[in-house]
Amino acid sequence: MEKKRIVVIGNGMVGHRFIEELCDKNAEGTFEITTFSEEPRLAYDRVQLSGYFSGKSADDLMLTSEEAYDEKGVHYFLNEKVTAIRAENHCVVTDKGREVFYDKLVVATGSYPFVPPIEGNDQPHCHVYRTIEDLEAIEASGKQSQSGVVIGGGLLGLEAANALKCMGVDTHVVEFAPRLMAVQLDEGGGELLKEKIESLGVKVHTEKATKCITAGSTSRYKLMFADGSELETDMIVFSAGIRPQDELAREFGLEIGERGGIVINDQCQTNEEDVYAIGECALWQGKIFGLVAPGYQMAKVAVANICGEEAAFKGADMSTKLKLLGVDVASIGDAQGNTPGAQSYTYADSVEQIYKRIIVSEDGTKLLGAVLVGDTESYPTLLQTMLNDMPLPEYPSVLLLSGDAASSDSGAAGVANLPDEAQICSCYDVTKADIKSAVVAGCTNMADLKAETKASSGCGGCSALAKQVMDAELAALGHEVNNNLCEHFHYTRQELADIVRIKKIKTFDELLDSHGEGLGCDVCKPAVGSILASFWNDYVLKEEHMGLQDTNDIYLGNMQKDGTYSVVPRVAGGEITPDKLIVLGQVAKQFDLYTKVTGGQRIDLFGAQLHELPEIWRILVDAGFETGHAYGKSVRTVKSCVGSTWCRYGVDDSVGFAIDIENRYKGLRSPHKLKFAVSGCTRECAEAQSKDIGIIATENGWNLYVCGNGGMRPRHADLFASDLDSETLIKYIDRVLMFYIRTADRLQRTSVWLENLEGGLDYLRQVVIEDKLNIGEELEAEMAASLGNYQCEWKTTIESPEKLKRFKHFVNSEAQDESLKYQTVRGQRIPAELASQSIDIVTLES
Repeated sequence: MEKKRIVVIGNGMVGHRFIEELCDKNAEGTFEITTFSEEPRLAYDRVQLSGYFSGKSADDLMLTSEEAYDEKGVHYFLNEKVTAIRAENHCVVTDKGREVFYDKLVVATGSYPFVPPIEGNDQPHCHVYRTIEDLEAIEASGKQSQSGVVIGGGLLGLEAANALKCMGVDTHVVEFAPRLMAVQLDEGGGELLKEKIESLGVKVHTEKATKCITAGSTSRYKLMFADGSELETDMIVFSAGIRPQDELAREFGLEIGERGGIVINDQCQTNEEDVYAIGECALWQGKIFGLVAPGYQMAKVAVANICGEEAAFKGADMSTKLKLLGVDVASIGDAQGNTPGAQSYTYADSVEQIYKRIIVSEDGTKLLGAVLVGDTESYPTLLQTMLNDMPLPEYPSVLLLSGDAASSDSGAAGVANLPDEAQICSCYDVTKADIKSAVVAGCTNMADLKAETKASSGCGGCSALAKQVMDAELAALGHEVNNNLCEHFHYTRQELADIVRIKKIKTFDELLDSHGEGLGCDVCKPAVGSILASFWNDYVLKEEHMGLQDTNDIYLGNMQKDGTYSVVPRVAGGEITPDKLIVLGQVAKQFDLYTKVTGGQRIDLFGAQLHELPEIWRILVDAGFETGHAYGKSVRTVKSCVGSTWCRYGVDDSVGFAIDIENRYKGLRSPHKLKFAVSGCTRECAEAQSKDIGIIATENGWNLYVCGNGGMRPRHADLFASDLDSETLIKYIDRVLMFYIRTADRLQRTSVWLENLEGGLDYLRQVVIEDKLNIGEELEAEMAASLGNYQCEWKTTIESPEKLKRFKHFVNSEAQDESLKYQTVRGQRIPAELASQSIDIVTLES
């Protein structure tokens, strides 16, 4: 049988996806596939381009290889541009004089960067951000530059800014609109994004129209703005948007839209029946789609029609979730609230730097859109709610909560409420029904599901939702649900904790060798690190543990928004001597640190640079202070009132007991942070009933409260036992905490753990008080062993010259970070332009 000749012009992400889809249907060798690439390489991941500046090579970004195409029988020509389409002869011609005939032609030429018509835009060290060759040119300029400007504050512009920042260049972003990401974000979201990016050292200039680029006085160039202001820079990257690459189609008779783009119908056909257009070069119903997922959908539709199947492109949702310069950002649907009669709910926390806004219909029954900055955990839930017209809870504002809080408070049944046609994976257009069918066919884990449906094998953003759908279907079919921690360990977090505890495994490598496979990932490494620390309480900066730690643990301090660190010594029970207060004051004055008495009754010092941390802690340790573990998932503070020592209402010594409790449990690592409080009477001045462990004195002993939480979703602690003597109280706390450490998931607070614990509070009482499982003494012994290994991590660190080498800004230089900017407010130094931050309450707008 004569093969059908398919020619693809362009081998970018969408062109390559078309070839992949067609190859999947070419088992019988029906098609002969040929593709042309203007670039010297085959398709690579443009979405991850900025990774090139953080260590990824061009090979790391590749989506395929010449060997893979050879194996599939795909003919490819690199560095070769198609210069003519002769539709009447079904032939294309290249710049090398090559003629190739086709039965079906697919134009996937993508787009090109728009460079504003600014005088001087074509000088050396002026670049665009599109190809690997562009990146190589930018990298070369960066080596000769001290400063750089990105013109354009959209998605690509911020990616380009990240690239400059990764090169160590003093980076500026210039945007014509009043805010960053003007298409995706509203005013509040754009403003917070600007603040977060500027706190990372990137300067943002909005509402700036560049008139010309001239020679600079102190730098290579000077940008002259329409408002009369100027900005000097050594290099410039233009990222002001894209335009469809339609020159070839325009020249050879394909219909072009009024503002560009190759006009296509629902089958992705052009005005020439045998010519298709897909991706950013294609214009569907007057729209150009600037994201890769719609291009993938077009590729799938074109393949189906070429194969004689019925399929239609019906547009695409332009919602997106990404990380820009380390900032989580998401935009869903009508993010601007332009729908007539739309209402919006807003949550803004400028201290934690979180902004959320949901837009609902006039009658409050449908979700129309959302903006999320700083916390995008609820993105999957909100996106599916909007896409599938799912009903909203009685009070839509609960959707502004995150994770378990949102789902439990809204009354939603999660994936069970999703219709079968709900799209779970937009990269490969995988629906809930597709996943259910795969499960019925035998898929029982994510590896099988990826192989069968390709869900979560693209950008990976749908992996959590895909697993939830798979697990729900497995449960519905009566199968045991696979809750493996990740692909490297075929165990749950709880099972791994048992393995570590019983087999006395002390390192990640040892556990991986004996019970895992591969090299590990960013899921299993921190989870195992938490388990090891909880049971053995080893020094976290030992070489065998270093790769498991996050930034805070590596530098033994909480990183702040401007890149400096907090210094938080332990002040047990909030009690501190005048001499120690003086030392803290002297340190704060010597290093010009912002000083704050916290809600946990200790003193935090903010603004220490990396190189200052060892010197500060040497002074504090010599004065008798220890680390307060504010950086760790561990016991933070034990808050207390003054108790019977001073208060006429106090019935017991809450201060003394709080100090004993804190000194007992200090350094205990756990799945999440732990907070305690002790009140000397039922007036509850220490707010013990909002803590993980709360203790209240009564005339007959101590009342123990467990699993409270005062965070975004407050939870009142439950009364666990009453009128306890001190010894019994300590025994119960030991057992509760070690049972939590054994069974909770990583980053699961005690409040959520108890809510998810089968049998709830009654079962916990049976385990701890009645010793139903006969493990009470074992839990106490494990707690004693862990606490017996306590050490002040800062004391250990400052005694090690090798460990102190880590506390430098630059590997090969003693230079300090000179980019930090401060202002004085209320007599103390704080980061510049952050003085007016506040917390906004949820508001309703219409």
